Order: sequence, then structure tokens, then C-alpha cells
Amino acid sequence: MAARMSVEQPLWRALTGYRVLTLVYALCVFCWMYDEYAHPLAGLAYLLVLTVWNGATLRNVSSARRCTKRFLAADVLLALVGILLSLYVDALDAVGPTLPSIWVAGPVLAFAIKGGWRWGAIGSVLVGVANVVESGTLTRSTLHNVLLVCVASIGIGYVVEVARASERTLARALQIEAATRERERLARDIHDSVLQVLAMVQRRGTAIGGEAAELGRMAGEQEAALRALVSSGVVPAQRDGTEAEVPAAVRTGADGLAEPASRDASAPAHPEGTPPADDGHCDVRALLAPHSGSRVSYAEPGTPVVLPVEAARELAAAVGAALDNVRRHAGGPGGEEAQAWILLEDEPDAVLVTVRDDGPGIPAGRLADAEAEGRMGVALSIRGRLRDLGGSAELTSVPGQGTEVELKVPK
Repeated sequence: MAARMSVEQPLWRALTGYRVLTLVYALCVFCWMYDEYAHPLAGLAYLLVLTVWNGATLRNVSSARRCTKRFLAADVLLALVGILLSLYVDALDAVGPTLPSIWVAGPVLAFAIKGGWRWGAIGSVLVGVANVVESGTLTRSTLHNVLLVCVASIGIGYVVEVARASERTLARALQIEAATRERERLARDIHDSVLQVLAMVQRRGTAIGGEAAELGRMAGEQEAALRALVSSGVVPAQRDGTEAEVPAAVRTGADGLAEPASRDASAPAHPEGTPPADDGHCDVRALLAPHSGSRVSYAEPGTPVVLPVEAARELAAAVGAALDNVRRHAGGPGGEEAQAWILLEDEPDAVLVTVRDDGPGIPAGRLADAEAEGRMGVALSIRGRLRDLGGSAELTSVPGQGTEVELKVPK
């Protein structure tokens, strides 16, 4: 997983540059006014110490971890000493610039970035009091400088607090999203395999009767319990009606329909004798061809339709889930006679698969009811797969005229 850059890191880099530039400025001001100082040697000694300290502690203002409380205390103390020492060095002109000049804002900003606006306020108050003591009176210029530093430090400190809170929220959201996607993936696998097997056992047991009927009843109970477990916290929130719900289609077995969708989900990326079109890619046609049967018509292009292996397998599994839903639901009593058609199209920027049936269509609100009951063939096995691929699933259903599902996967 790539390292995620902290949003406050640019502030630390800016502070490092600020300390260097303002130190150079303070040295230039001192040299410019050297002849005007009463005790220039004392000021020169202080600035030499400040220069050494500034160079030795640049790493301390490169990150919040390195900017310790001990360093902050020593840094602001050095700034206060410089301000108060200006009384002695510049005894001839008490209203002139202090020895550290605007460098003193650096420690205050470090307080703000490290601890937020409260720490910034404390640092600015300390520097402000020292400036008032040095000037001997609260002049307009002194008040202006003190307020400027105070507002800047509090503002930056507040921004840092908001940024940190946003980072924590984002990290938590990413964790939840990753966990949700993994749960949805597991739920799809369960739906495409275990739940379908239990449903088949229930139907066959009920039809056979006798001891098999009791076995079917138990399988039905387990299916209902497993659906409730899988659907809790996994089914995506209901979307508006413009978003496609996907229907169902068919599989071939003894009744002329396709095999369960689980077979397609677990099928190898390249069926034996069908080599990949390129390294890490395969021909989607080879994965959809097994769905063709007496009641499923399949049309494909004459040239390979290439997708990455995982994307091709997920698309084929979604088609299998749609066909399985048609086999079970299309037509009601006449559902066994429902016909399905699969059309594979290779567009310049996407692969398009259309699954259509001639069943009675999907009643309004039925898909929402199915999700509430824990039946997630549309919600997870189809829509979930396409969403994870960055694609879309659009459904068109007309009562009495069947259902059409359009699955689109970007290349």
C-alpha cells in the first residue's frame, strides 16, 4: 500500500524555509544597523548562537514527530531572550527592530502546527508580552505586530486541527470501504455457490418427497438463515430509479438451460485450449460461450474481445447470475419456456454484454423487496460486480415483454 502524504507536511516544509529566510533577514538588518547599536558585540554573539541553533534544529521542524515539546520550549525561550536582549543591545533606540526580528514568528507557528490553535495562542501571547516589555509601552506598531502574529498562529493552528480531523475521517472511511468491498465479494461468492445449492436441494427435495422432502425443508431453513446473515450490512443502499437493476436469465442443464453462475465464477480464466489473448488478458467470448443452450442464444463478434483476466471472469459471473435469475423467475408458471439471448459487443472504449429474456418482466418494487429479503442476485452478484469493475448495469423491464440487462465494462 502506497504511503499517504500528510496534509500538514507542506506546512512543516514551509516553516523550515521561513526560519531560514527570516534568519537571513535578521542578520542583514543587524549588519545594516550595526553602527547604531549601543552594544553590538552582544547582539552579534546572540545572532551567532541563533544561527547555529537554527541550522542544528532544521530537522526538528520537518515533522510533528520530530518537533518535540522540549524543542518548542527551547525555541521560544531563545526567541524571548533575543527580544529582551534588544533592550541592552539597542539602548539608544528602543523602538527599533528586535535582534531576532520577524524570526520570532517561527517558534509561534511551530507551536500552532504542532498543537493546534490553542498552542499557537499561548506562543503568540508569550512573544507579544516580550515585545511590549522590550518597547516599554504599547505602541500602535507593537500592537499591530503582536496581533498579526496572534491571528496568523491561531488561524494556522485551526486549519491544522481541521486537516488532522479530516485525515482521520478519510482513513476511517477508506477502512470501511475496503472492509465493505471484501464483505460484498464474499457475499457474492456465497450467493453464487452455497445459496444456489441450498435452493436447488430444497426444490428437488420437495419435488421428490419422503425423506428428501425433510432434507429440502432443512436446506430451505439454512438458506434463509444464511441469506439473513450475508445481507446484514452487505447489501448496498437502495439507489434511485435511474440506476439499473439487473434481471435474470438462464443456465443449461437437463432442462436445456445453462449451468449455475457459480460455475462461471470459479471457471479458469482461460478454458483448456483457449490461450490468453495477451499476458494477463483473455478473450471474453470463451467465457460466455458455455452459457449457450437450447433456450439461450449467444451472439458474439468474429474477432477476440479482450479484457483483463479478472475483469473478464467477473463479467462472465455477472452474466451467469443474470441467466440464473431468468431460469428461476422469468415467466412464473411458464418460466420453463422462457427464452434468453446474450449479445456480446466490442466497443472502442468498453465491452458491452446484453442479456434479454421474453419473460413477463419484473414487477415494480420487486427488486427492492428482494434486497430486503436478503436475495442479492441483483444487488451483489450483478450490480456489485460491475460497480467494482468501474462499469455499469442498466435494466429495462416492460411488463409482459420481458427484461433486458445491459452490462458495460470499460477497457
